[in-house]
Amino acid sequence: MKRQKRDRFDRAYSKGYNAGLNGKSQDRCPFDALIPRSSWINGWREGRTDHIQGYTGVASVQNLKNMG
Repeated sequence: MKRQKRDRFDRAYSKGYNAGLNGKSQDRCPFDALIPRSSWINGWREGRTDHIQGYTGVASVQNLKNMG
C-alpha cells in the first residue's frame, strides 16, 4: 500500500503552528497564495497561543495532533 502525502494545507498549518510555538513573527509566512497562507496563519495563531500559555515539548506535539 502506498503511503499518501499529507495535504499541503495541513503541512502549511503545522509549519505555521511550529513557527508560532517558537515565537517567530507572523511576517515570516513563506506562502503567497491565499489558502496556504491562511492555513499557515491559523496554525501560527494556535502555536502563538500555546507559546504564551507555556506549552512546550510533548504537550505542544499533543496539541498539534489533536488539531490536525
